[in-house]
Amino acid sequence: MSKLNLGVLGSGAGSNMQSIVDAIAAGELDAEVKLVLADVADAKILERAKRHGIPCAYLDCAPWKTKLEGPAEDRCIEMLKEAGVDTVVLAGFMRIVKPKLLAAFPNRVVNIHPALLPAFPGVHSWKQALDYGCKVAGVTVHLVDAGTDSGPILVQKAVPVMEDDTPESLHARIQVQEHVAYPEALGIIGSGKYRLEGRRVVIG
Repeated sequence: MSKLNLGVLGSGAGSNMQSIVDAIAAGELDAEVKLVLADVADAKILERAKRHGIPCAYLDCAPWKTKLEGPAEDRCIEMLKEAGVDTVVLAGFMRIVKPKLLAAFPNRVVNIHPALLPAFPGVHSWKQALDYGCKVAGVTVHLVDAGTDSGPILVQKAVPVMEDDTPESLHARIQVQEHVAYPEALGIIGSGKYRLEGRRVVIG
């Protein structure tokens, strides 16, 4: 069992980062958030980080709008390494990460996706599930690879779809499970009691 040194990349409110910070404070996760980076200058995740005394910064990713690449990717890797980060947590980070970052932290870049992958990759997956008529939706925490929402799965949590659900109500219930699933998945990584067999994460 080893303590995780986390670097969090986000774009928005940072509720998943908050769930990780809360799990650490409660003694449920042996980790420390070393650095928070956001690609939106006024993202709430930066306010949360400051409130908890966590080093944080805005990461200007121009000229790209949808990916982390080029000089911004180099700066990101440098900042994470300088902060002593060993595991990168994507918490609502609305950019595609590229091979250089993945190579800098092999099998240590983690993402959360509000669907039961491999169903409904991409954006607004809860709405996709609702429109498709699914009876069950959910959340997946996975290691990041070069694909889109395609890496090996660490944890999944199912959420029933109610007859009267709207996209907003379903998303809200999925987020409750996100806040359980992310600390759980990081605990698996920190335990070291897992291995990769092809695409499968085998725990124990």
